[in-house]
Amino acid sequence: MKTLLLALAVVIAIPALTSAKVVGKNVEYKAGDINLKGYLAYDTSFKGKRPGIIVVHEWWGLTNYPKMRARMLAKLGYVAFAADMYGNGKVAENPTEAGKYAGESMKDLKQLETKFYAALEYLKRDEHVDPTRVGAIGYCYGGGVVLTMANAGFYLDGVVSFHGTLGSVTPPKPGALKAKILVCAGGSDQFNPRKEVDKFKQEMKDAGADMQYISYKGAEHAFTNPDATKLGKKFKLPIAYNKKADKESWAAMQKFFKKVFKK
Repeated sequence: MKTLLLALAVVIAIPALTSAKVVGKNVEYKAGDINLKGYLAYDTSFKGKRPGIIVVHEWWGLTNYPKMRARMLAKLGYVAFAADMYGNGKVAENPTEAGKYAGESMKDLKQLETKFYAALEYLKRDEHVDPTRVGAIGYCYGGGVVLTMANAGFYLDGVVSFHGTLGSVTPPKPGALKAKILVCAGGSDQFNPRKEVDKFKQEMKDAGADMQYISYKGAEHAFTNPDATKLGKKFKLPIAYNKKADKESWAAMQKFFKKVFKK
């Protein structure tokens, strides 16, 4: 009987844990006359305002993958907004379309900035977000986008590029760069030849960037996307998922944002 009472006392003494509940919803917003379709995610078990993070998709467009990453960020206590950088939720069906969409968007820097600003403002207006603490992450094409936005002088506490296309990154404007930067790159990424990597690093050094560059040995382009190996085989692209690099880079991102947001 004493043992039973002790067990009950222990059970009663343990407070009930609030179960995590991630809310994810498709939303529509505009950048001037351009219709955009994004995805907002947050966890209702976290109370009060919290940092917001923009998620920029790969060259495929706003597929389920960036939405999944937004939900993962929500579980960590952030409000995440997966932005639409192509317009109308446009998604590429093959590398030819993807290359066309990504190339066109990166050529028009003014429009790229307008679309990113629209996503940023949508996120900052959300009732769960502390608008003084915002960051951004991006994958492949999206990695190049968030680095370019940081270089353009957008007020962001920090940006993280996962296997970002460094050759497409617009160099920093003199004195404009405010964000701290983390670059998680594949050591065997054929989309980022050594010459482009060295050029990128030098430009960031010359700009006085607060940057950490991590290269994951043996990791190919798109190493964080579980579908990358399948897509690589289907379209004969040098891309592949790397579970170790994916896990380590996500952990590096968490450490980075805890520091920049001082959580």
